[in-house]
Amino acid sequence: MRSVSYVQRVALEFSRASSHAICLGDVDNDTLNELVVGDTSGKLSVYKNDDSRPWLTCSCQGMLTCVGVGDVCNKGKNLVVAVSAEGWFHLCDLTPAKSLDGSGHHETLGGEEQRPVFKQHIPANTKVMLISDIDGDGRCELVVGYTDRVVRAFRWEDLGEGAEHPMGQLVSLKKWMLEGQVDSLSVTPGPLGVPELMVSQPGCAYAILLCTWNKDPGATPTSEGPMEGTREPLAARDVVLHQTSGRIHNKNVSTHLIGNIKRGHSPDSSASGLFALCTLDGTLKLMEEADRLLWSVQVDHQLFALEKLDVTGNGHEEVVACAWDGQTYIIDHNRTVVRFQVDENIRAFCAGLYACKDSRNSPCLVYVTFNQKIYVYWEVQLERMESTNLLKVLEAQPEFRELLGELGVDPDELPAARALLHQTLYHPNQPPQCSRGPPGPHLAGPASWQNKEPSEPPRRPHPTAVWHLEDRECTLLGKDGGTLGCWGL
Repeated sequence: MRSVSYVQRVALEFSRASSHAICLGDVDNDTLNELVVGDTSGKLSVYKNDDSRPWLTCSCQGMLTCVGVGDVCNKGKNLVVAVSAEGWFHLCDLTPAKSLDGSGHHETLGGEEQRPVFKQHIPANTKVMLISDIDGDGRCELVVGYTDRVVRAFRWEDLGEGAEHPMGQLVSLKKWMLEGQVDSLSVTPGPLGVPELMVSQPGCAYAILLCTWNKDPGATPTSEGPMEGTREPLAARDVVLHQTSGRIHNKNVSTHLIGNIKRGHSPDSSASGLFALCTLDGTLKLMEEADRLLWSVQVDHQLFALEKLDVTGNGHEEVVACAWDGQTYIIDHNRTVVRFQVDENIRAFCAGLYACKDSRNSPCLVYVTFNQKIYVYWEVQLERMESTNLLKVLEAQPEFRELLGELGVDPDELPAARALLHQTLYHPNQPPQCSRGPPGPHLAGPASWQNKEPSEPPRRPHPTAVWHLEDRECTLLGKDGGTLGCWGL
């Protein structure tokens, strides 16, 4: 397990955030993601770029416990969803309605106090929320998990057309009763490619919630009020509990999960069926489909948040787990572990794409601390997950072996190649240790530059390392000045 250090970060001002009232998403539909945070006073803050203060705020009713961004109304347009512990569901439309400015961008709403465009009361004690297509019909549903071990699914129903803001209401689709506390909701493709709604259960377990409203013609959605009616007693039949393999020391330990982990850029990779689980006692697992365990990792930190993020840019999303003390673990599909330490205790965490710099989305880690600060670490990219060294990287370059042969070094003799690299990196101005003449078994002594004609430009007698301290990079140049490779430090 190796440690990495990310230094590019932005500090934002905030306080009193719930652990689930934070997310990344495109709130103004400009293809660039913003950071959305809700607090206990009902204030919704949206951060844009690297500004330390909110781009805009929105006043909601109640103590916000979960927020999200998505096309919850199925209009092809993202809205911000904020739900309070008291059961108030808010819709915020933050897309600028004005025309484009001279640069071709929408005029922003920055600095203005916003109001929700819709508000409705749903059952109270909300804990977690998910906006996704959970039944495979191509439309998004709203799934809410509650502190009383209940999960409810809703869908937006239009009551009017042509209005600037949504006109309609949430209607209830189904209610599920769980055996344990609900800490995470996620969706992952099933064996047939149909979405499966997953919910975490204590003891590193999870449950599949069956969406049966499309199969039951008599089950029609109902608006808020006395919900589900006669369907509530049947909800227990639509919960399929799965206990993951392995020894669990505490069957009541809280568990988090994340689904639909991609493993490539191909279209088929999105239906991989990979999902991960973590527990508060430090267990991490990567699963495929129902009960196939790919790997399990045990750490000595209390893990309270689980995300997915492609930090290498190869299309394979890594599993990202965060602990209360700021220790963050990044694990790939081959069980290679990289860790990163934040020097503060963390109360909320999320990861994803955020447009912090240069008007483009980049992988970011977001930490909410107990000291009224939000730290956004941007450009959290790694060239590779596995550990390596300079010699291994150079051996993959064909020119490297040719250059060693010209210098009289056997490419298969690692001590000689290692000695040459050591001299190139740390003593570039010192002459080689071998004398001038026929090449020896280890290193040939190049001819002195003074023997060349003044009109002939000097050639590099051996590879040269060029250090870029500001960019934290090292470039290795060949004898002809060509670049053999460039590595981040």
